[in-house]
Amino acid sequence: MRVISGEFRGRKLKSLPGDNTRPTTDKVKESIFNMIGPYFDGGQCLDLFAGSGGLAIEAISRGMAHAYLVDRSYPAIQVIKENIAITKAESQFTLWKMTAEGAIRQLAEANQQFDLVLLDPPYAKQQIVKQLTELVAADLIAEQGIVVCETDKAVELPEEIAEKLYQVRRQNYGITAVTIYHFKNEVSA
Repeated sequence: MRVISGEFRGRKLKSLPGDNTRPTTDKVKESIFNMIGPYFDGGQCLDLFAGSGGLAIEAISRGMAHAYLVDRSYPAIQVIKENIAITKAESQFTLWKMTAEGAIRQLAEANQQFDLVLLDPPYAKQQIVKQLTELVAADLIAEQGIVVCETDKAVELPEEIAEKLYQVRRQNYGITAVTIYHFKNEVSA
């Protein structure tokens, strides 16, 4: 696993040992960023199920200003810390050990908004629609924000969520599906 492009290009990242996580492959990661970017001019990123931190690190490498990485697993937090250290840009990352729901509540209280939201939860425990609905209700997604969801290819996510998130693309890669939403507030449009 490595950083594909941008400032940290080519740096090798550590992954979690064992079968409990499945890091996003370099091929899928490159495809995701080609679909949504591939580069950014600043912005805030939220990775709710950070795992090894590879997606958020890639976003920072490609120009996002800051990333919040959330994971509830202690081993994941340790690997994310090591991977962030590899970038030598620690100030661009905020790492929280907590559940996705806890992070959503805390970020809502802080009036945060994100230009890019990454959701790659464990396949067996996915509640993506519920979590996206909570993100919209908490006003955490910036106008024209992008949401990337990684699921098992058998999972069909709705075309629209909470009347604000609109599916713009879905692509399968082996057993993995990537679904991309754009946030659009119809009232202000």
